[in-house]
Amino acid sequence: MTEQQKLPLPPFTKASAIEKIRLAEDGWNSRNPAKVALAYSLDTRWRNRGTFVEGRQQAEDFLSQKWAKELEYRLIKELWAYSEDRIAVRYAYEWHDAKGNWFRSYGNENWQFDENGLMTHRHASINDVAIDEKDRLFHWPQGRRPDDHPGLSELGL
Repeated sequence: MTEQQKLPLPPFTKASAIEKIRLAEDGWNSRNPAKVALAYSLDTRWRNRGTFVEGRQQAEDFLSQKWAKELEYRLIKELWAYSEDRIAVRYAYEWHDAKGNWFRSYGNENWQFDENGLMTHRHASINDVAIDEKDRLFHWPQGRRPDDHPGLSELGL
């Protein structure tokens, strides 16, 4: 079985790393687990907080559970560093639980890609901070963040 390529491919430049990050952000903001999982290799390995994921199907299942819990999820990612086949990002996302409690989650991820541009490894460290709804900063309609919406640095995050 041949896996589809996900552009841009390694080796990354600063511009292609930023493009890869925005594509990942757009995918996660779609909250479509089946579609998002296609960006990962069949044998992808994740550490997400204390959860360990092995394989694309487990990644899809994890994302389904995540977005069932984290309602009105909105994410912004930003480049931290890159090399030939690795990208480090920092990010923040806002969401609320079923009781209406709002959170801003801050995190860092380290990614490694294969020659097809599929992510083989994802290591995420995340902290959740309770916020008041009035303190939310991510107000675009569900889905892709508009191009003119400020990024993390512009928001002082």
